Amino acid sequence: MKVKRSDRLIDMTNFLLDHPRQLVSLPFFVQRYNSAKSSISEDLAIIKRAFKARGLGNVQTLPGAAGGVEYFPGVSPAVAREFLQALATKLADNERLLPGGYLYLSDLLGNPNDLKIIGRLIAAQYAGQKVDAVMTVATKGIPIAQSVASYLGVPFVIARRDAKITEGATVSVNYVSASSDRIQKMELSKRSLSEGANVVIVDDFMKGGGTVRGMHDLLKEFNAHLVGITVFAEANFSGQRLVQDYTSLLKVVEIDTRAAQIEVQLGNYLDKLTAAQE
Repeated sequence: MKVKRSDRLIDMTNFLLDHPRQLVSLPFFVQRYNSAKSSISEDLAIIKRAFKARGLGNVQTLPGAAGGVEYFPGVSPAVAREFLQALATKLADNERLLPGGYLYLSDLLGNPNDLKIIGRLIAAQYAGQKVDAVMTVATKGIPIAQSVASYLGVPFVIARRDAKITEGATVSVNYVSASSDRIQKMELSKRSLSEGANVVIVDDFMKGGGTVRGMHDLLKEFNAHLVGITVFAEANFSGQRLVQDYTSLLKVVEIDTRAAQIEVQLGNYLDKLTAAQE
């Protein structure tokens, strides 16, 4: 039975959102909706205009026998700025202060609505690049990695400081924590990454960059390629940061434990997003 255009548009939009960065042939939709190829092309043009107008990403159509349609997640700078400013306000709440100058982040990184947008923002930065996997280190970075991976349509892998028996054989590296100046170990299952994989590294918080540098070193053991590094928040660091080229959504400028004040600014994400979209 032929499907009405209104129904096709709803189902097609949902399908593209659920299958990001996956090339779908036009005959697939022709058969799915029992509609002419010309009608499907018109539907895709409508969706493409709507996505672009609302900053949801880009729908690309490729001609030819091997062509089709592919959805690349995106976000407009205006939407990203509004969300990050609201997030910065939440992060600056002095109730987040913990002993030792640490910040409580679990509620933000456990909120499915915030986490979904965080994943979309990070994925938008890398949507046009070749990415095979998203990597993080246990445990706070896991929900971020999962969200980003879902938007990029790739798996995520988890490096651990203590290997689990269920991981099987592992590859390990020693790394220096720049903030504590201690040597620690990080491990990743040999089955997690294929040789030559293109990987995005994400994490929740970065001070000296030792943990992120450790993940980068671990990638080298797999002969994998680093696509980019993005962290939820970075802190001011007085020493020499071990990572220079990275993206941060937010920047914690100052934590005054005596006055119980936290100063938070936007990170360099918007600059990196604009550069990626040019």
